[in-house]
Amino acid sequence: MPQIPPLPIHDAPLPYVERLQARTLDAIDLAVIHCTELPDLATARAYGERVLYASGTGNSGHFYIDRDGSVHQYVPLQRVAHHVRGYNPQSLGIELVNRGRYPHWLDSRHQAMHERYPPVQIQALIALLQQLQAELPQLRHIAGHDALDRSRETASDDPALQVQRKLDPGPRFPWPQVLEAVALTPYAPSADALSDR
Repeated sequence: MPQIPPLPIHDAPLPYVERLQARTLDAIDLAVIHCTELPDLATARAYGERVLYASGTGNSGHFYIDRDGSVHQYVPLQRVAHHVRGYNPQSLGIELVNRGRYPHWLDSRHQAMHERYPPVQIQALIALLQQLQAELPQLRHIAGHDALDRSRETASDDPALQVQRKLDPGPRFPWPQVLEAVALTPYAPSADALSDR
């Protein structure tokens, strides 16, 4: 059987990667799928570069996949990226460029996520996950951001309402196609873990 060439990945580390906590690759057992909820990759990069913490770091995934299927790595796997509450040390984050609820993330009238994921973007995601499985023997689970962060926040348009903080990757994400193509099992957080978020 011919060997599949490695997926081309554009290495573009964020300015603060050396300040992120180090870890060993065998600590990674979970892949978390996100969407950027932003209009394009350039905006996602700008958000990723924002310093939000006293440590001099911010929020980002490890990998970003643009609508054209190009894959960009912003954080090395040997560093803990801030992409999902409570699961960062054990996980890697993959962000798919997609508008999601942008720019009305917490507006109760704008919670539908309409943008479809292009087939080339999903094909790149599957190829990346397959490559990561070959490189990371402990990687066994997969989850959407929405499955791990069930917290709610006050709606931006009405303080009497609450909306779910994270909905990504959203209802347009083709879970059956992805799960059929990779040997990862859906991660099921415990009820206790969810109540803490």
